[in-house]
Amino acid sequence: MYSLAIHFYAFIIALISPFHKKARMMRLGQWKTNSVLREKIDRNAKYIWFHASSLGEFEQGRPMMEKIKAEHPEYKILLTFFSPSGYEVRKNYNGADVICYLPFDTPYRVKKFLNLANPAIAVFIKYEFWGNYLHELKHRNIPVYIISSIFRRDQLFFQWFGYPYRKMLYCFTHLFVQDDRSAELLKEFGITNVTVTGDTRFDRVLDVRRQAREIPQVEHFIYGENGERAQTLIAGSSWPQDEEILIPYFNEHPEMKLIIAPHEIHREHLMYIESLLKRPSVRLSDVIQDESLLKGKDCLIVDSFGLLSSIYRYGSIAYIGGGFGAGIHNTLEAAVYGIPVIFGPKFQKFKEAKDLIKVGGGFSVSGKQAFCDKMDELLTYHEVLEASGSAAGHFVGDNAGATEQVLKKLGL
Repeated sequence: MYSLAIHFYAFIIALISPFHKKARMMRLGQWKTNSVLREKIDRNAKYIWFHASSLGEFEQGRPMMEKIKAEHPEYKILLTFFSPSGYEVRKNYNGADVICYLPFDTPYRVKKFLNLANPAIAVFIKYEFWGNYLHELKHRNIPVYIISSIFRRDQLFFQWFGYPYRKMLYCFTHLFVQDDRSAELLKEFGITNVTVTGDTRFDRVLDVRRQAREIPQVEHFIYGENGERAQTLIAGSSWPQDEEILIPYFNEHPEMKLIIAPHEIHREHLMYIESLLKRPSVRLSDVIQDESLLKGKDCLIVDSFGLLSSIYRYGSIAYIGGGFGAGIHNTLEAAVYGIPVIFGPKFQKFKEAKDLIKVGGGFSVSGKQAFCDKMDELLTYHEVLEASGSAAGHFVGDNAGATEQVLKKLGL
């Protein structure tokens, strides 16, 4: 039944690929996988295979990959992605020796892939459960692990009809989970080869902070013409629903500045943001060409990718977008700089966001009025701003170390 469903999914992707860009990229990428493996896999080397669905999971696996690369030259890294949004962004990542798409999880494709890749160890990240790959890895006695995983009782594995899917979990050599609740749930179903290590993303954001770029134009913007640092809200990965809440507040508060890095930076979205603004704004790409354009501006619009994780360092408060849509984006990228983090109501599936609220470093707002009230509190009472920022920073530092624990358990 499972394999039939995967075959059907592959058929649908093939059917829509002429009309759907991502489906077309996925199909073409998978078609190239075998030739990539034939060309690039060194048959005399030992490979650790990391599989990430997309970009977020890649970031969770990245600390492990980079530590292995630096400290264990006896291994090479094979990195696979399922989603084009991960592969296309990281296809030139120099922390892996071979990067390709993962073929669909059908028995023939699985055997072909494993014959060519021949990994010594396999590491799946967070929510990656591919039944045929897992069973074939177990059959070949190849150790397979999952890291930074979270399990919930409502998942298919734990339903009365879920035994065929639960069998996937018995294939793992070891499961590294984020919390005690996941470990306890697995134990109920006889799965005890589990260690609670936390989330490797904490290690990743600390690495990002250490490597953060200095952006002189942003630094000049937050200090302004009088040489005093302005209270600055960094709105990261914002969507229109977020912008309709935060921009009106900014318009009415001349004592603060705004740096907004929208999730989508196409022309229409940038123009939409500018239409909402009633105070002077400028795009970062223009400022990089001519820094004098900063003069008199209160809002800086970040219209390029790859800078947000460094830009958070310049903020007093962070607002993380997505919480009025499918779900919030990365809160830890901001929290690591010791600033309070605000986000919308759809955060329940994000353990780090819930924990950030518990320690007082994060705040969920249900709408415009709640956002205004929280901003008023943080901007008015310096001690509240400082305490919540400190809580956010300590939260990240206190939860680091998952990468070391996993590698130690793997004997690396």
